[in-house]
Amino acid sequence: MEKKRNRLTFAERIIIETLLSQKRSILYISKQLDRNRSSIYREVKKWVLKPSDKYLAHLADFCAKEVYLNKRNLDKINTHFSLKVFVYRGLINNHSPEQIAGSIKDLYPNDPIMSISYEAIYKHIYKHRQSRLGRKLIKLLPYSHSKRRNKKRFGSKRSRIKDAVNIEMRPNIEDRKQLGHWEGDQIVGLGHKSAIATMVESKTRFTYIIFLKYRTSETMT
Repeated sequence: MEKKRNRLTFAERIIIETLLSQKRSILYISKQLDRNRSSIYREVKKWVLKPSDKYLAHLADFCAKEVYLNKRNLDKINTHFSLKVFVYRGLINNHSPEQIAGSIKDLYPNDPIMSISYEAIYKHIYKHRQSRLGRKLIKLLPYSHSKRRNKKRFGSKRSRIKDAVNIEMRPNIEDRKQLGHWEGDQIVGLGHKSAIATMVESKTRFTYIIFLKYRTSETMT
């Protein structure tokens, strides 16, 4: 009889993903695949540590092949499998790279392997963005852009207000001695189904109340 290969195939991982989605047990899956129960257990537990975790055959198969081929010039995520599983599991659970980097720092404060910046996670995701895995990882991001956006254009240093005046240069209105300074606010109703805008003159406290049909920035201009 031909000896069965030790490594799981992609087809077998698809079956694992399908049966797990049907709430089948590890023992049941191992019998369906004619595999050792411990082999299936180790494979599943790499990705599923709590009920909210999902096993994805594409990601599991890609990671297994990366480890087996031991490619050169790997980034940190590809070099350390435990780190890769943590990052990928976080993406699968709808966590952003910023959240993943923050949580791994809290959970493994003294582990140099389990340490990575959110920027390194983004670089890993977009390194092969045209590949099947790359497209899948990008779709797991909160904003699934096909390319990483330019930090100079979209970064934190971008001014959101044209010709903005630094707050330190603005007149002091806390004493409410000058007329003509208005304070604006928006109040949203139950279920976000309605909203009103209020405009209050700082000295006289004269107030406008405006019903907003649409909650957009244009309604405040």
